Amino acid sequence: YLKISEGCNHQCSFYIIPSMRGKLVSRPIGDVVDEAERLVKSGVKELLVISQDTSAYGVDTKFQTGFWQGRPVKANLQGLCEALGELGVWVRLHYVYPYPHVDKIIPLMAEKKILPYLDIPFQHASLDILKAMRRPAANEKTIKRIEQWRSEVPQLTIRSTFIVGFPGETDEQFKNSVNFVKSTKFADIHPFTYSTRAGTSAAYMNMHVSATVKKTRMSLALHLKSASSMAFKQSMIGKQFPVLWESYDKNEHAIGYTANYIRVNGTGTRNNNVITNEVLQELKDDGTVLC
Repeated sequence: YLKISEGCNHQCSFYIIPSMRGKLVSRPIGDVVDEAERLVKSGVKELLVISQDTSAYGVDTKFQTGFWQGRPVKANLQGLCEALGELGVWVRLHYVYPYPHVDKIIPLMAEKKILPYLDIPFQHASLDILKAMRRPAANEKTIKRIEQWRSEVPQLTIRSTFIVGFPGETDEQFKNSVNFVKSTKFADIHPFTYSTRAGTSAAYMNMHVSATVKKTRMSLALHLKSASSMAFKQSMIGKQFPVLWESYDKNEHAIGYTANYIRVNGTGTRNNNVITNEVLQELKDDGTVLC
């Protein structure tokens, strides 16, 4: 893991992190890339870039230019990705909000400088609920941007999280999220049932959703999660991907992950921490992908 910042500037109504960890504080870009370089020299093959809000990197410093190996590097998401892309290992971005400047890193995926993967915590698709959550709300524009990203990087994987049963959520608003997930064709989603957190403004909102309704909606969300994941995996069968092998299961099948983050099982011997090109051969009923 490569942590690039601490804290968060968002004041989401359900989120306690800002009050616990404070505002966004970005690490100097030279320090981040130096650490990444040390990790690579130690044998690391994949860098997992993390923070509370990865796409906001550098906002607090007004994207002040830093230095790495004696040359200037812009302290923003694009500059960071360009520098990490020079290290010759996989670079995977986590916790990316869909700000407009995220569009600039898609070409880096097309050039294979960083992996074709985005972890975007959308949380909901209803504009009214997003407003109550104090989250960015630009649903239609987001769908069009994702379509554009996929036209540039067809193998792009997008995973997301969604909150079920937020205070005031109606059946229709829940269906908005369901339809958004279906139309966007996520590789995977992680639904969470809303639970009250002391110290958050959402805890004091009216119209809390009953436990029974939340349970019913969560059941539907989990079914959607399974269907979305299986459909994405099926669309990748027959295609070739680089796979980073990590371990073996109890049946001595090798376990690895493709560049676009599909877990695969391989027969025969595979060396851990080695990348090989593999054709995805079969999708089993339990979601296992064989190669």
